Amino acid sequence: MGLADLTRNAVHSLPEGALEQKLALGRPLRVKLGIDPTGPDIHIGFAVVLRRLAAFQRQGHIAVLIVGDYTARIGDPSGRSVERQVLPDEVLDRNAKLFAAQAYRILDPERTELRFNGEWLGKLDYAELVRLTRIGTVAQLLERDDFVKRFRAREPISVSELLYPFAQGYDSVAVQADIEVGGTDQLYNLLMGRDVMASYGLEPQAVLTFELLVGTDGVEKMSKSQDNYVGIDEPPEEQFGKVMSIPDSALDQWWRLCLDSDPPQVEPMESKLALAGRIVELYHGSEAARAAEEHFTRVVREGRAPEAVADVSLPAGDPIHLPGLLAEHFGLSTSEARRLIAQGGVKLDGKPVSELDVARSELVGAVVQAGKRRFVRLVG
Repeated sequence: MGLADLTRNAVHSLPEGALEQKLALGRPLRVKLGIDPTGPDIHIGFAVVLRRLAAFQRQGHIAVLIVGDYTARIGDPSGRSVERQVLPDEVLDRNAKLFAAQAYRILDPERTELRFNGEWLGKLDYAELVRLTRIGTVAQLLERDDFVKRFRAREPISVSELLYPFAQGYDSVAVQADIEVGGTDQLYNLLMGRDVMASYGLEPQAVLTFELLVGTDGVEKMSKSQDNYVGIDEPPEEQFGKVMSIPDSALDQWWRLCLDSDPPQVEPMESKLALAGRIVELYHGSEAARAAEEHFTRVVREGRAPEAVADVSLPAGDPIHLPGLLAEHFGLSTSEARRLIAQGGVKLDGKPVSELDVARSELVGAVVQAGKRRFVRLVG
């Protein structure tokens, strides 16, 4: 496979010829990829880059996977029109552990060096931080597209956001990266890593960026903050249903980026079914893919309840307040549940229900459906 396998779906390989020079060194290269633990799931958009990292591993190189437990406390401004909200420390720590475990579904653990950048960034003193910021200028930072747009719109840009590229660049110093990979939205940060490495007397890393997968909305890039993602660890039925929801316009890109394959020359619905099955098979196996398609056909296309439905107990009282019941068992807020009922999205035994309060006798033994894919059976 050679170079073509490493650079499949790549947009930038910088500086020109640097990747080939690194590969010619004849030793295992240290290929760095950073993960931002702002959510608990690795999604299939991020897996595009993870799978290229796995390609480097197959050719004998070392994947250096950096979980940004420390930089996530700053907030990556890349591609942001507003400052990213910083999550509580305990949430970031939990997400970081979940991320690491999921990454090994794609990467070879034996050829992966897992690091958390709090190891070194947490030890930087003020003098070292000031030294680090001298590498760049405010003018350079404000040339970033995301900062330019916010500056012109008079939107606030915090000093902590300006520090983020330096911190990410210092990660490359700490792990002595030969190559850094990432999405195209990370190009500025990855190039900053070259400058930071040079200032510390190290040979700068080569930079390789990859095309960004659009989310299930077909418009914005896939991201946890947009809630338009498909997690690699999500249940097969959920993965299948989400893939089936993408617009036809996204099909070609999803085939190419998620599966390294050209789409079949068939009708969009058939292409989408095949795509959903292949993605589920990739992360859960062929049997799970078959069952997920059967579930989708039965529940979504034919409008029937799934063969297996979980039993849940009704709360005390009569009548039962349906929004509260939905909030408890489907993870909705009561206001979301009311809207879903008003829109006809809640059914009892296949029939839409409009009442907020329902007699207990009508609920005992009934199958409640919320939306297209969520079902429970109520027991008294």
